[in-house]
Amino acid sequence: MRVCLQRVSRAQVSVDGDVVGAINAGYLLLLGVSHDDSAAEIDLLVSKIVNLRVLEDEQGVMNLSALDLGSERVEMLVVSQFTLYADVRKGRRPSWAHAASPDIAAPMVDAFCDALRTQGFRVATGVFGAEMAVELVNDGPVTIWLDTEDLRAPRRG
Repeated sequence: MRVCLQRVSRAQVSVDGDVVGAINAGYLLLLGVSHDDSAAEIDLLVSKIVNLRVLEDEQGVMNLSALDLGSERVEMLVVSQFTLYADVRKGRRPSWAHAASPDIAAPMVDAFCDALRTQGFRVATGVFGAEMAVELVNDGPVTIWLDTEDLRAPRRG
């Protein structure tokens, strides 16, 4: 499972010109699901996301997590994005072989959103499988790549 986390001052996602999900300050989470992901990956990523200390304290230092600030000050927008599993090592056309099929990915995306809600956060979403337009205002900018394969690997150095 992969997430591109972007700290935003606001973000929204539209389908056919209609806004289907919008947040104020918080995280835009572009979520990719692999064919071999399970609930364990959801738990790992959600824990990492809500505990990451990338939100500013009163001195403007990135010292606080979403859990520290709480749901009143941090919202989440989750947009499913199978293209995070693009394999571009060969040729010019990306391969999506590692991305989960829609019948596997859709319930995983729902479970990921539910896990964030269980942590107390308001979660807005896009529409799974739809052509979407995502608008955001980066805050910082802070953009962090999270991959459960990397998170489980032993640290080097």
